[in-house]
Order: sequence, then C-alpha cells, then structure tokens
Amino acid sequence: MIVSASYRTDIPAFYGDWFLHRLAAGSCAVANPYGGRPYTVSLTPETVDGFVFWTRNLRLFYPNLAGIGRDYPFIVQYTITGYPRALESGTIAAGYAVADLQRLAGEFGPRRGVWRYDPVVTSDLTPPDWHRENFTRLAESLAGSVDEVVMSFAHVYTKTKRNLGAAAARGNFAWGDPPDGEKRQLASGLAAIARDHGMTAALCSQDSYRVDDVAAARCIDAGRLGDVAGRPITARTRGNRPDCLCHESRDIGAYDSCAQGCAYCYAVRSPDRARQNLAAHDPAQPMLG
Repeated sequence: MIVSASYRTDIPAFYGDWFLHRLAAGSCAVANPYGGRPYTVSLTPETVDGFVFWTRNLRLFYPNLAGIGRDYPFIVQYTITGYPRALESGTIAAGYAVADLQRLAGEFGPRRGVWRYDPVVTSDLTPPDWHRENFTRLAESLAGSVDEVVMSFAHVYTKTKRNLGAAAARGNFAWGDPPDGEKRQLASGLAAIARDHGMTAALCSQDSYRVDDVAAARCIDAGRLGDVAGRPITARTRGNRPDCLCHESRDIGAYDSCAQGCAYCYAVRSPDRARQNLAAHDPAQPMLG
C-alpha cells in the first residue's frame, strides 16, 4: 500500500509531529471526506510500500527524512510557483523552496523530488508572459535537482471562485479562466522550457490541455517509488478523478486544515476555518482533523 501524505493538506509544513507520532504508533485514523465513519490506515513497514509527501514547505520536516527513509521509501511532490502574495499569502519564498529540492536531490538523489508548478492561475498579476518568465527562472534553478515538473491549470470550483474573488477584491486585481487553446499553447511553451532544463513536463488530470510534448502525470507513482526503493513496487492504476493516472494509495490528511493561505486552494473552503483547525489540532490524537 502506498500512503499519500497528503494532497488534502500540507503535513510536512504543519503536521509533522502528528505524522511522527502516528508512525511510532503504527497507524492513524482518517476522517471519511464523503461522510460515513472514520477508518484506520496501518503505517507499519510491513504494510506501507512507500510514502508520497505533498508540501510547499519542507524545512521543518526535512531532518526527519533520513530516519523515515531507513524503513520506508518516499518521494516528495513539492509545489513551487513563486506567485505574488496576493495569491499566496503564507508560502515560503520560492528561493527557500528551491533550496529544499536542491538539498533533497543532493542527499537522496534526483528521483526523490518532483517539482509541481500548479495550479497555473491567470490574472492581471500572472499573465501568460509572466508565467513563462517565472517558470524559466525556477527551471534554471532546479535543473539537475529534479527530472519532472507537474503542471495543471486552475479548476474553478465554487469555493475556488469564492476565495479567488475575495483575494482579487483585497488585492485589486482581476483573474480569469482562459480558453482551452490558450492553455494548450502555454502548456506547450512551459514544456519546452522544462525540456531545455532536463525535465519532463506532465499535466495532472487534464488531457484536454495536453499537446504532443506534454505527458500525462502520475503523481502517485509506484515506478518512481520503486526506483528510490531499489526494488519493484506494484500497484494498480486507480485515479482520483477523470484523466488521473495515479497508482492506488491511501491518503491520511484532512480537508480545511492547510494554513498556507493560497487563494486558489481546492482543499480549503475557508482560510479562517483552516487556521482555526490548525490552532485546535492535537498532535497526540490518532486523527489529523
């Protein structure tokens, strides 16, 4: 079993102590996001094939990776976008995040980290030319440290529209959802930049925006985990939504618990609620949220 930690929240940034407590205990409880009863996920070396960590800030959690890696293979899906503060109020500076991925590659190898440039948000502050220039700077800094960048374009869900609208009102900017053709053109351009810097570019669950030089992403990747483990890891493909090629995993996070403050976040209905949930969190409890 592959364990995802977590696409619902940023465990390395905010809940590292909880994760280590649960690792020592050998299991954790997870709230069912669709209602119903909580369930238990085993976290023993005998049952876990590997961990996929998702984060925007690895700094505090980084010292634990060597110990985790003695018993479990792991990879890190690290989001680095470098957006203006009006869109990302709480993330660490892109330069610090880049340094984290560089350090990860230096100590554990370039297959450990995957750079995520997602979601691509188009606004007055971040028009397509801005993305091309910003992406180029980041790719130059990460060349040799990662071999893949995963991209996606923002899904405009109801909560995304509400939170982006509130951020736009505060920051006095406008945002929009470009036509599919413009997205394909931008995806192709960013993929070419990635290729020039030794990276494969992949789109996450958005085949309609793919072009010939853009792969389909597999964010939960048993093959990559097997590469870092030095042995085959097998899992069936079981995507979380249409066009998703992820291998089967169990996610141990909770929605409405990430306090990064990203205006476009899919996992947070209310930034205030997320901050309140974080403040009330008890790392000794079996369930994160």
